This record gives sequence, structure tokens and C-alpha cells, in this order.
Amino acid sequence: QVQLVESGGGAVQAGGSLRLSCVDSGQTFIHYAMAWFRQTPGNVRDIVAAIHRDGVRTVYADSAKGRFTISRDNAKSTVYLQMNSLKPEDTAVYYCAATAFYCVNYDCYKGARFDYWGQGTQVTVSG
Repeated sequence: QVQLVESGGGAVQAGGSLRLSCVDSGQTFIHYAMAWFRQTPGNVRDIVAAIHRDGVRTVYADSAKGRFTISRDNAKSTVYLQMNSLKPEDTAVYYCAATAFYCVNYDCYKGARFDYWGQGTQVTVSG
């Protein structure tokens, strides 16, 4: 069973950085690819970045490329999202999610079924 808890959200000025963390308190983290999504009011939840079980292969939305970095520490059952050069349009609730789908590209992750979700953490960028 996967149980995800996010942390690290907050309020920052444009140009600042935040690192989100998502810990799985279950025992099966290594079996899942992980992703970060974000959602603003009235909009669908969009995938921002995803990382394969191997911790090496990553994919990013165009909006995140060059600014965000997803990583995972399987020993700690944790996935991270390092966000740099934040912009006001990055303001959203960010969710981590786990999928058993085998994906290696962004389109695959967009169509994958994510069975487990965290509760979300608010990121607010002003300026």
C-alpha cells in the first residue's frame, strides 16, 4: 500500500526556489514510477514531471524544463521536486502521485493511471 505525504510548499517571491518532498510510508515505493502534478482552481490537474522507478529516467512538462528537477531516493521512499526561478504562473496546489505503469516518455505518463495521490501542498509565487 502506498501512502503519500507531501511537504515543502509555501510562499516565495518570483525568482525564488522551493523544494517539495513526498514520502511514501508504505513498503512498495520502489515498485512505482512517481510524478508531480499541479492544479489551479477551475483547471485540470497537469503533470509537471515524472521519474522512472530506476531514478534515472525523467520527463518534464515544457513549462518545467530547465527550472524544475525531479529526483527520488528509494532508500528513503521519497521523491523530490526542486523548483528554481519560480514564476507567478507556477502558483498551484502540487500533488505527488504513484503509478505502476511502465513509461519512458511524457505522453505515456500523461495517459497513465496514477493510483495513489498525496494530499497536496500549496505553492504561491508572488511578484
